[in-house]
Amino acid sequence: MREEKRSIRQQQIEAAAYEVLEAKGYGGTSMLGIAKQARASNETLYNWFGDKQGLFQALVARNAAEVKSHLEAELETDHDAMSILDTLGPKLLDLLTGDRAVALNRAAAADSSGELGATLSKAGREAVFPLLERVLLRARNEGQLNFDETGEAVGLYLDLLIGDLQIRRVIGRQPRPSRKFCKERSARAVRYFRQLLG
Repeated sequence: MREEKRSIRQQQIEAAAYEVLEAKGYGGTSMLGIAKQARASNETLYNWFGDKQGLFQALVARNAAEVKSHLEAELETDHDAMSILDTLGPKLLDLLTGDRAVALNRAAAADSSGELGATLSKAGREAVFPLLERVLLRARNEGQLNFDETGEAVGLYLDLLIGDLQIRRVIGRQPRPSRKFCKERSARAVRYFRQLLG
């Protein structure tokens, strides 16, 4: 299958997976159900993703890909760390409060096995957190921030940026934030972060 055609087919399968996930929850979602929704063969899904956990790991990784690639690209430049946070914040907020992230988090919360939560953590937070640590270490080396524990500094930044927005989205008490809101919230988080650790 040509790469372009495969990419389109993969996007269709992923869209079908989100539809089944929202309708049936993680426990009720099966590879066969997703294959039927996507009008694909069960064999194709198993060949491409391995199993249900592999498919959802791919969904989470794709959802986080823009933020991860943005951070990786910025870390290859000589941009100062705080300007990296300025451009990262709106993207990260948009990712974490987006419809797909909300669907994944709702399903993870209802999954008593903890399997989807582990997948979310591994392909999302655990993939991005070390990159954020590198950004903050650069800020400390540049004399822009002062902190002892990198993990705590990353946690503080995320608290300032996200707060309870993500959980309020997941429980249906917060509409999806606009791009303007994400940009303003990100700027505020960086401003407070500088005041606290500058």
